[in-house]
Amino acid sequence: MSNMQNLYLLVPLAPLVGAVAAGLFGKLLGRTWSHRITIALVAVSFFASLAIFQDVLAGHQYNGTVYKWMSSGDTSFEVGFLIDRLTVMMMLVVTFVSLMVHIYTIGYMQEDPGYQRFFSYISLFTFSMLMLVMANNFMQLFFGWEAVGLVSYLLIGFWYTRPTAIYANLKAFLVNRVGDFGFLLGIGLVLMVFGTLDYATVFANVHRYVNDVAPIPGVTWNLITAICILLFIGAMGKSAQFPLHVWLPDSMEGPTPISALIHAATMVTAGIFMVARMSPLFELSETALSFVMIIGAITALFMGFLGIIQNDIKRVVAYSTLSQLGYMTVALGASAYSVAVFHLMTHAFFKALLFLAAGSVIIAMHHDQDIRNMGGLRKYMPITWITSLIGSLALIGTPFMSGFYSKDSIIEAVEYSHLAGSGFAYFAVLAGVFVTAFYSFRMYFLVFHGEERFGKEVHHEAHAPVPVAHAPAVHADAHHADDAHHAEAHDDHAQHDEHHHGLAPGQKPHETPWVVWLPLVLLAIPSVIIGFIAIGPMLYGDYFLDAIYIGHEHHALAEMREEFHGAAAMALHSFLSVPFMLALAGVASSWFFYMKRPDIPAAIKQRFSGIYTLLENKYYFDRFNDWFFAGGARGTSRFLWKFGDVQLIDGVMVNGTARLVGRISGSLRNLQSGYIYHYAFAMIIGVFVLLTIRTWFE
Repeated sequence: MSNMQNLYLLVPLAPLVGAVAAGLFGKLLGRTWSHRITIALVAVSFFASLAIFQDVLAGHQYNGTVYKWMSSGDTSFEVGFLIDRLTVMMMLVVTFVSLMVHIYTIGYMQEDPGYQRFFSYISLFTFSMLMLVMANNFMQLFFGWEAVGLVSYLLIGFWYTRPTAIYANLKAFLVNRVGDFGFLLGIGLVLMVFGTLDYATVFANVHRYVNDVAPIPGVTWNLITAICILLFIGAMGKSAQFPLHVWLPDSMEGPTPISALIHAATMVTAGIFMVARMSPLFELSETALSFVMIIGAITALFMGFLGIIQNDIKRVVAYSTLSQLGYMTVALGASAYSVAVFHLMTHAFFKALLFLAAGSVIIAMHHDQDIRNMGGLRKYMPITWITSLIGSLALIGTPFMSGFYSKDSIIEAVEYSHLAGSGFAYFAVLAGVFVTAFYSFRMYFLVFHGEERFGKEVHHEAHAPVPVAHAPAVHADAHHADDAHHAEAHDDHAQHDEHHHGLAPGQKPHETPWVVWLPLVLLAIPSVIIGFIAIGPMLYGDYFLDAIYIGHEHHALAEMREEFHGAAAMALHSFLSVPFMLALAGVASSWFFYMKRPDIPAAIKQRFSGIYTLLENKYYFDRFNDWFFAGGARGTSRFLWKFGDVQLIDGVMVNGTARLVGRISGSLRNLQSGYIYHYAFAMIIGVFVLLTIRTWFE
């Protein structure tokens, strides 16, 4: 193998070695060496990705098989790498954010008894994600897809003694199985029609099947539409799109570092990456593109509304993740794949920053996550404060910040789209700007400004009310999001149980250790500058020329290119734009409501109690799922048990046959009387019957 091929192998295998070392030999290595080895190996992966990035920029690409796993008939199942500009961009994002999370974990999980296990899991997660993005065939894509799902299950339920964590990871696992079923059907359809799972071969031959009908009994769908929609159902699960979004907010039950890892650069963006990679397929089906756009628009707007009433600091950021994933999906539907991937990249940095900053606040607040018990933290935590402000400004699309370039480009791309549903999508992404600004700065103001509300009892009605989970009873403590086990281990006040987190009266918060704030600073830098630097080549240059295909009839990006006159001009021009005015209005509204007149939110809650109840219950999706799917499964099981098992199998087949044999035996027993004349009479009757039969047949 060449040196570059060895380098390609090094990128995913280095985190895998770290995962095995910390997982199997963690007790032998101890805490310090476990984190040193895993961090060093993820750093190796990051620097190798940088070297590959330089090589790809120089014009070198790679698409080849590394290992043939199995052959079945004419089909080969292989492990192979496709190294192009889309791949290396994802590799850099995944390895950099993962490296920051690894460093941050030293401080956050310092006293946790599962320290080595946690490092093993996050390294394994990094390996799985790298295998997914580097794949050159559907089989390896599916392997990485399932592997990130499995490791996310382990991470969300990391504190496995908590019922809420077990409920959350089971929910994530089951909802993702629904999406993965569609994904697997899509891959099966590709194999059935094309006879191969290799990307390049499928993409090269796809035009031959444009007008074919899908071989699905009972429907007359276009083949390409069917494949695209089935693949996208997989993305709906993994990237938490409506209605398969319900698992993501509950995944906050895991430790904060994995919230950043799952919701920033890795698992939830896998679906976005996959659709961008499949652009040669999606471009041939406008039906599929419209479907993608409408699903994304619903997610972007309606999940943003839920962020407004959240009081758990991590859940506010989680709902913003849902909303931003909706934005990316809308861009995919508008055929602006490069814009979606660009937002994926910028979002990875500022969202990881916001999650890790939230974790920093949680540590300082002794694991109290309720933003109504905070306030005034700016003077106690200056580094966390300034990095949180940078992350929030990037999230709402402030001009010159990285989020501005990607978010404004999405809004513009949707405006130029002429697909069915683009009008609704444009309204949704525009309205979402105000909503995002409102809930982001509601959290920022309540945490860092205003009166200090920690270390004392708070009358919560003065601020936005606490959402009550209406999932099953096991979920009733969902707003105590970080684990009691962790709190007891990490908190100086171990006598506090899981219902009594927080600072003691008179106690003041303080800035977290350097291992916690250093990743915040390192993530804040790209959150500010990466959009300004990258927008030219990534969106309007030829960066994705060979990696993403766009049909001639979809010209949103071409129209945007004509209006683009540089990153600085775009930012300056935006100060007069509608999105900027909406974002400004959102920030001003949240400042007025929560800093000046906190009585207004309470009055709005009373006035619009019906809408509030709808939002509090998360549009009743959890309740419907519990009633229809979980309840339906339990009802079906109960019917099969009572009718199938008790009555049919036990009653008829087992006990019924025993009773039948008993009755026949009882009847036959009467023939065995012991009297010779009974037997003689039976013999005479028998001879008579035999003679009669013989006479009939002669």
